[in-house]
Amino acid sequence: MDVRTEERRRRILDTLAEMYPDAKCELNFTTPFELLVATILSAQSTDKRVNMVTARLFPKYNTPEDFAALPYETLEAEIREIGLYRSKAKNIIEMSRRLLQEHDGQVPADREALEKLPGVGRKTANVVLSNAFGIPAIAVDTHVFRVANRLGLVHRAKTPLETERQLMRNIPKEQWSQAHHWLIHHGRRLCHARNPRCGECPLLSLCPDGQRRLNSATPKKAASLANAADDQTGS
Repeated sequence: MDVRTEERRRRILDTLAEMYPDAKCELNFTTPFELLVATILSAQSTDKRVNMVTARLFPKYNTPEDFAALPYETLEAEIREIGLYRSKAKNIIEMSRRLLQEHDGQVPADREALEKLPGVGRKTANVVLSNAFGIPAIAVDTHVFRVANRLGLVHRAKTPLETERQLMRNIPKEQWSQAHHWLIHHGRRLCHARNPRCGECPLLSLCPDGQRRLNSATPKKAASLANAADDQTGS
């Protein structure tokens, strides 16, 4: 690997760690099963909305036995304000039944077993492995995909799986889980999809995408971004 590229990536990770020292999963849960349910609910929804729903849902139902016994219509009514609520209700009930049938009601700490459950893809499996079991994993959502590509932590990755594999090569394994949270926090707070706040970002001087924006900006805008970057880095 190019030494300069490796050093730049290390500095990016160090800066992200300083920016978001308390970054963690923003879904509320107390057990691996609650996290699995919450993560299924979070697809194409916000963590804030999911937490509002699970705050009402989990005091009533919080085990595979509880959900497996529910009629689809009952769970649909409980989660109606979340997008795709019908398919999610079906997946959660079927997932709960599968856990009881094949895993004694326990969430497996194994990616392959998790991905065989209804409603569980690779991203959901990685979220559960990382946050419920402490197993190093990088879950790639829209924020991680966007920010990793913009920062050059991956090179022209076109799919979430390709992004995950490159991140696993480019980030030390002991940082995988935390880096996932850093990238999500950065995407939510500064590196927005449509209007990234580059002028406020301490990573501007290290960011290939930010530098392209700087070079293509009007002279006045470029000066503003450069000055902001200087202020952030203390130079």
